[in-house]
Amino acid sequence: MDTAVVWFRDDLRVTDNPTLADAVAGFDAIVPVYVFDPRRRGETRYGTQKIGSRRAQFRLESVRDLRSSLRERDGDLFVREGQPERVLSELATTTDADAVFAQTTPATEEREVERAVRAALPEETGFETRWTHTLYHPDDLPTPPEQIEDTFTPWRKDVEDAVTVRDLVEASDSIRTPDLDPGEIPTQDELGFDEPERDDRAVLNFEGGETAASRRLEKYIWEGDHLREYKQTRNGLLGANYSAKLSPWLAAGCLSPRTIYREVERYESERVANEDTYWLVFELLWRDFFQFQFRKHGADFFGPAGIRDVEKHWRRDRDAFERWTNGRTGVPFVDANMRELNRTGYMSNRGRQNVASFLADALEIDWQWGAAYFEEQLVDYDVASNWGNWAYQAGVGNDSRDNHFDVLSQAEYYDSEATYVTTWLPELAELPPEYAHRPWRLDGGQQAEYGVELGLDYPRPMIDVERRYEELDN
Repeated sequence: MDTAVVWFRDDLRVTDNPTLADAVAGFDAIVPVYVFDPRRRGETRYGTQKIGSRRAQFRLESVRDLRSSLRERDGDLFVREGQPERVLSELATTTDADAVFAQTTPATEEREVERAVRAALPEETGFETRWTHTLYHPDDLPTPPEQIEDTFTPWRKDVEDAVTVRDLVEASDSIRTPDLDPGEIPTQDELGFDEPERDDRAVLNFEGGETAASRRLEKYIWEGDHLREYKQTRNGLLGANYSAKLSPWLAAGCLSPRTIYREVERYESERVANEDTYWLVFELLWRDFFQFQFRKHGADFFGPAGIRDVEKHWRRDRDAFERWTNGRTGVPFVDANMRELNRTGYMSNRGRQNVASFLADALEIDWQWGAAYFEEQLVDYDVASNWGNWAYQAGVGNDSRDNHFDVLSQAEYYDSEATYVTTWLPELAELPPEYAHRPWRLDGGQQAEYGVELGLDYPRPMIDVERRYEELDN
C-alpha cells in the first residue's frame, strides 16, 4: 500500500485541513502523528518559559480531541515524544512511507525544525508541506509575501480588492491507519507542568480541541447573536461575549480562519450584514498580515531594533519587570490586567495594548521581555501575532506607534465605574472609581476611611505615573 505520514503541528483539526485531506486523497494508508517536542518547553533566553501550564493544558486537550475525531473515522492519532526529525524519520522507515505531509508556518524555530525533518527523512520518502493557517493563501496574494508593504491598510485594501477566500476542505469520512502502537498522550505532570487552577472571574473556560472550537463559534455567532454588535463591544473587559474569543483555537489550529469567514458570510446572509460583522473579518486580516510579515522578515522580528532597525535605549531592570509581571506596579489598570493574565491565561485586546505600552513606553523596559512573558502566559499565544504586536507597540515594527497609551485615561474611559479594576483588585473594591484608578491621590484620612493603606493593602506606584505621562505627552 502507498503510505503517507501526516505530521500535525498547529493544525489540530480534521475540517478544512488540506494537509490531511491531500494525504487521504492520494494514499492508501495514513499515519497521523503528533510529536511532543521537548524543545517547545523550557526556559527562554529572557528568563521566561516557552509555554506555561494553561497553554500546555489547552494543547493536551486539543490533541485528545484530535485523536477522538480520527478514531470516529476508523483511524487513530499516533503520539510520540522526542525531536520530530528523529521521530518522523523512524516512523517513515517503520511504515515504509512514500511521503510525509506537514503544515508549514513562517516562524523561525518552526521552520528550522521543518528543515531538519526534511533532511532526516529517508531519501526515498517525499516531503510535502501545506499552508493552512491563514484566511488568504499566500499563492493567491496580488503581491508575494516577500514583497508586500510593511503597512497594514494598503495591504488590506489590495487583498480585499484582488483575492477570493478559498473554499473549505471537507473532513474525510474515513481515515485508514495501519496497526501501530498509538502511544499515550502525556499528562500535565509528565510534561512538567502543574495543573492550572480555575478562577471564577475568568471570561471563558478555554477548552482545547476542534469540538470545543465549533461549540464556541456556534454559541457566539448563532445562539448569542453577538456578531451584529462585535465592533461596538470588542473593547470590553469583563464577560464571555464582548469579543468572539476564538484566538486560542486559531492559534492551535483547532479552527481555521476560513471556517470563521464562511460562518460570518452565512450570518450576513441569514441575519444581518453591517460594520460589526465585517469587523471580525477585519481582525482575521490583521492576523494574516503578521503571518505574511513573518514570512518576509523572519528573525528580524525578534531583535531589539525590530524590522525597522530602530535603535532605542531599553532598560533591563529585572525588579521593575517582575513588578509588572506580578501585577504589583501600583497602577490599577495595569495590575488588574496582569493579574487576569496570570490567573487565567487571557487578557482583552485593550488590556494587552495598555500593559505593553506601560512596560515599553512608561517604564522603557525591554519590550522583548514583555513579548516573552506573554509567550509563556497566553493561552492564545501565536508567535507572529504576539511578537508582531509587541514590536508595533514598542515602535520597532509594522505601522509602528510613535505615541503611547495613557493607561490612566484609557482606564477611566474603558472602565469608567472601575468594575474591571475592582474585580481583579478586590482590595480596592470600596474606593470610588476616581480613586480606584488613582489610589495614590488618597490622603491619610481617606485611606483610613476606605480601609486601604497604600504600601500595605495595595502597592504605591513604582513611578510618578501622572508626571511620566506629562513627559511623554510633551
